[in-house]
Amino acid sequence: MKYISVLFFIFIITVIFLADNGSLPRSVRAIYDFPNGDKLGHFILYGLLSYFITRAFLSTFPSKSRSRVMLSIGLTLALLIALEEFSQKFFSARTFDLVDLLASYLGLLVGEWAAYKIKIS
Repeated sequence: MKYISVLFFIFIITVIFLADNGSLPRSVRAIYDFPNGDKLGHFILYGLLSYFITRAFLSTFPSKSRSRVMLSIGLTLALLIALEEFSQKFFSARTFDLVDLLASYLGLLVGEWAAYKIKIS
């Protein structure tokens, strides 16, 4: 799960970089080419990231309190997500949107909830 987390994090950083520069491939932009498609994208991408990272940390630190690990991850990701969304104000190819931020946070919560519900052996 650690490798999946790292690879998915790199994938999201790449998508952010390409979007900031206005150079997302047309095939990727087409995925979001329906009403509120970007909101769904935020929800899914950050939900998966949250799930993968939470699972990786819970299995890496099994003796630590699950709720403390999850809170630490959740707060860290929430801060990074907010910084990324607010940074969009500085890129002409991007637009800041509070609803995008909310969709990202909902994805984060659902991802953590799913990681919590799946028992790690």
